[in-house]
Amino acid sequence: MNNLIIDSHSHVTFPVSKHIQLMDDLGINKTILFSTLIHPEKAIKLNSFKQEMEALNQILNNNVNSISARKNSMKELVEVVNQYPDKYIGFGSVPLGLEVEETKKWIKEYIVANNLKGIGEFTLGSGQIAFLKPIFEALKEFKGLSIWIHTFAPLQLDDIVELIELAKQYPEIPVIFGHLGGINWLQTIELVKNTPNAYIDTSAFYTTFALTLAMNEIPDRTIFGADYPYGDPYITIEAIKRYAPNAEVERKVLGENFRKLLDNIA
Repeated sequence: MNNLIIDSHSHVTFPVSKHIQLMDDLGINKTILFSTLIHPEKAIKLNSFKQEMEALNQILNNNVNSISARKNSMKELVEVVNQYPDKYIGFGSVPLGLEVEETKKWIKEYIVANNLKGIGEFTLGSGQIAFLKPIFEALKEFKGLSIWIHTFAPLQLDDIVELIELAKQYPEIPVIFGHLGGINWLQTIELVKNTPNAYIDTSAFYTTFALTLAMNEIPDRTIFGADYPYGDPYITIEAIKRYAPNAEVERKVLGENFRKLLDNIA
């Protein structure tokens, strides 16, 4: 029997059929699908890609209605997940800046009610980790829901250390450190290793040394993520197979570790 393969981090892309075909070609059983505020896969030239990135910056800098944009992206996500429930499991967006009770209400209405299994991706600027405090506080009410945080640039090592300290304050909440900490991969692996509720995601791994070290040091909490369409699941799967220390760790990283996370959701 083929090993279970779960891509723990990719985004809604169009046409959806192209992504599903890619999953089928690679033997990916499930993809954890995240919403997106933009669709760079539609851009085929430099100018159109720059326009998509500028639209994202406008939303992130609150120059347009970020709440409205997130609601629209969530609606898009839920529609795709409901259309292909055998292929996708959803992680939903939660806005920053809400009070704890408002955050709980948002999670109940947009995450739990839509049968989504986690929240994220949170992409913060350096010095903004404290904005996540109400999110963590609200999540205490929702057993097993994971939180996925982008830890590549623009976050710095000080931010990642602060995030680890926040994770330690809430040991019941699974915290996924996305993209292996970027250029801070060595310190991030060490910090995650010493934090039992922290997990590390393989997408956008900065160097094969980072991938190798993560699988050797944290085999039970390293999880395969492709970050499609920004990353290629084929490349990440092949890298995991090539650098995993043995077949058991390969199996864990490609799917079993994330399956256990899903099993813990109330």
